[in-house]
Amino acid sequence: MIKRNLVQIAEMCGGKLVHAEHAEVVAAGVITDSRKITPGCLFVPLVGEQFDGHSFAAEAIEQSAAAILWQKDHGTPPEGPVILVEDTLQALQHLSKAYLTETKARVIGITGSNGKTTTKDIVASLLATTYKVHKTNGNFNNHIGLPLTILSMPEDSEIAILEMGMSARYEIEFLSKLAEPETAMITNIGESHLLQLGSREEIARAKVEILAGMKPGGLLVYNGDEPLIPMVLQEPDTRKPDNLKLSTYGVNSTNDDYPTGMMFQSGGTVFTSYSGHSDTAYRIPLLGEHNVINALGAITVARHYGVTEANIVEGLEQLELTSMRIEMIEGVSGIAILNDAYNASPTSVKAAIGVLEKMKGYRRKVAVLGDMLELGGLEERYHEEIGQFITPDKVDLLYTYGPLGSKIAQGAASNLPDKHIHAYTDKTELIRALIQELTPKDVVLIKASRGMKLEEVAQAITIDKLQS
Repeated sequence: MIKRNLVQIAEMCGGKLVHAEHAEVVAAGVITDSRKITPGCLFVPLVGEQFDGHSFAAEAIEQSAAAILWQKDHGTPPEGPVILVEDTLQALQHLSKAYLTETKARVIGITGSNGKTTTKDIVASLLATTYKVHKTNGNFNNHIGLPLTILSMPEDSEIAILEMGMSARYEIEFLSKLAEPETAMITNIGESHLLQLGSREEIARAKVEILAGMKPGGLLVYNGDEPLIPMVLQEPDTRKPDNLKLSTYGVNSTNDDYPTGMMFQSGGTVFTSYSGHSDTAYRIPLLGEHNVINALGAITVARHYGVTEANIVEGLEQLELTSMRIEMIEGVSGIAILNDAYNASPTSVKAAIGVLEKMKGYRRKVAVLGDMLELGGLEERYHEEIGQFITPDKVDLLYTYGPLGSKIAQGAASNLPDKHIHAYTDKTELIRALIQELTPKDVVLIKASRGMKLEEVAQAITIDKLQS
C-alpha cells in the first residue's frame, strides 16, 4: 500500500499541508470509510448525495489516523495533521495516479459487459506464477474503487490488473486515462446498461473507451466473436493509441485463438486450444463454454507477458475466484446447486443455461431464474426471449421469481409443458416449493441480477437439504 510522509502526499494529490510540524508524519494506506479507520492511515472524506465524510474527520484523527484530507469549501478543518485540497475525490484520484507512476507497475485494464471479474481473476492467477501481481478486489472498478485499488497495491508490484466498470459513457475513458494501461481486454458486449445507453452499439463505444488512455504500442485483446468491437474501432471518433496491436479470441475459428476441444466434468472443464501446444490440455475449476472463452483471453495476455505453458497450466489449476460466479455447491443429499446469483443479463443467462444443459449424471435439471435489471424499454422482450430459449433438453423444471421473471415463464410456455413451469413473486413461497420438489440427483441453476438476492434461495435450499 502507499506509504508516504505528508509533504509527499500533499504534493502527489495537489494539496497543501496545514501545519509544517506534521511534514514528516507518515501515512500508510488510504481509507474513505470512517468505520474502517486503521492506525496510521490517511482518511479521505468523500462527499455524496446522502453523506459527507467530513463529519467524521475529527473522529478519524482521534482513532489514530495519521492524517486527513479536507475540502476547502467545508470551513475550518479540525486540529491535527490536515492536508487542504480543492476536492477530496479528485485529490484521491490524483494521489492514486501519482502513486501508480512512482511504482512503475505495468497496467492491464479489463472491461466488458460480462465475464470481466472472472477474466481478471484468471489473468491474475496466470501472471502470479511469474510476476508480483496486484488486482482489483471484488468489483472495486469505478471512479472511487479503482483509485483505492491502486493505493492498496504493494510498492513492489510488477503488474496491476485493474477492472474497469461503467454505467454511462466516458466513465471508462476517465479510468483509462487515470491508469494508462499498456494492455487492455474487452470480454464482450452484452445488454447490461441498455437502460442508460440505449443500444448495444453505444455500449460497445463505452467499452472501447478503455483505449483512450492506453500507452502507444499497447495490445488490445478482445472477443472476436463480437462484431461491434471492430466496428467501433474503425469509427473516426474512437480514441486509440498509436501502433495499437490487436489479438482476438472466441468460439469461432476466425479468431487468433479458439477452443479445439472441450470436456465438462463435475466442478470444472478441460479444453484444448488452437494456439496451445498439441499435447497440452488445460483445466479450469469453472463450468461452461463461456468460461473457456474467458480463459483463452487470459491465456493470450499471459503469453504476451512471457508466461510459460507450464506456468499457464499451473495458474489455471490454482485459480481462485470471486464468489457467486457459477460456484457449484454439492449437498450431501446428492443435490447440486449452481449458484450464479451475482449478476444477470440475457447473454450471461443463456451461458448459464448452457452450463446446466451439459451437466451429466443428474436426474433433473432445474432452473431458478429471476429478473434481469437495467435492460431499458425492451426488458420484457428480453425476458420472454430467455424463456423461448429454454427447451426440454436444456431444462426439466423452470422456476421464476419477480415480475419480469414471469415474462420468462410466459416465453418458456412455447416449449415446456405448463406443469414444468412455476412463476413466483414471493421468495419465501419459491423456497418452500423448491424444498418440497427437489430430490437427490437434481441439479439446480440459480441466476438473476444482484438486486433480486437469489443467493438467499441457494442458501436456503442448501441448508435444508444438508440438514435433511
